[in-house]
Amino acid sequence: MASRRIRSRSIANPPVPPPTEEATAEFRTHDFQLAPELAGLRIDQALARALPQYSRGRIQGWIEAGAVQVEGRVPRGRDKVLGGERVRIQAQLEGEQGVEAESLPLDIVYEDRSLLVINKPPGLVVHPGAGNARHTLQNALLAFDSKLSLVPRAGIVHRLDKDTSGLLVVARTPEAHTALVAALAAREVGREYLAICTGVMTSGGTINEPIGRHRTLRTRMTTRPDGREAVTHFRILQRFNAHTYVRVQLETGRTHQIRVHLSYIGFPIVGDPVYGGRRRVPAGCGPELEEKINAFGRQALHATRLKLEHPDTGLEVHWEVPPPADFKHLLKTLAADE
Repeated sequence: MASRRIRSRSIANPPVPPPTEEATAEFRTHDFQLAPELAGLRIDQALARALPQYSRGRIQGWIEAGAVQVEGRVPRGRDKVLGGERVRIQAQLEGEQGVEAESLPLDIVYEDRSLLVINKPPGLVVHPGAGNARHTLQNALLAFDSKLSLVPRAGIVHRLDKDTSGLLVVARTPEAHTALVAALAAREVGREYLAICTGVMTSGGTINEPIGRHRTLRTRMTTRPDGREAVTHFRILQRFNAHTYVRVQLETGRTHQIRVHLSYIGFPIVGDPVYGGRRRVPAGCGPELEEKINAFGRQALHATRLKLEHPDTGLEVHWEVPPPADFKHLLKTLAADE
């Protein structure tokens, strides 16, 4: 049975109640009146504002399927509203196709009707892709709860690299998914990581360097002036002879952000096969440490803490998990080599 580790820290302003809704697993029924200030908008735009828990694409699909009535008539997508009209929606939530359910073990830190929080092990791919059609977190989630097929990407709203361990939040309803995606975009989700870096840092700090796709190596990211804003904060937890243990806080969430930024300032993450350069052991390391570093088969990066506002209650909640055994063992080896 999943353990419950929810912790309340503060209560936000209660959310505005949505239009009257009756819901089952596959259907949504809404009956409400459009606000006067929506006058002049297309019907899909007006409904997207009235029902922010759904994506505009889903609403457009409902309009095209005839599941929306305005004053008893089925509108066209380009029709404009006057404001004040009565709207009734009786729509089916269609499940996503193409990803198979697959029974795989999941370390569930927390679950309720709207959220799952997963402690992802290293080596597990989050989404199916080229060369990874199965054995992913998304496959496992669909086996755990078949209703997740009704939520985009089985409810996964952010990702971790294959060899990064730690916390991921999963939305179990379309409404929770929309709320969490918006919170991530507004930088309202707190994410903290632990990393072991090559080299001895003198102090913590902030890295504010835009990140974009590498111009020639398309599977890699890099710092570049025309990239997207990327901000990473870090502080030192422990220094070793030739390494530094740091806690990292993300302000933005770009692909490979922590790995790129720490490499950019000259302290790549131990074991990083992409941004760590040629695998090297710093001078002065003992033979046991050299062996352990060479044997560490992934980047030493762990998503340790996750904080967000619960989409149902408005309460700020957080979870924290320690790093896995291989990470702890490497720390112990580094400490013994001093």
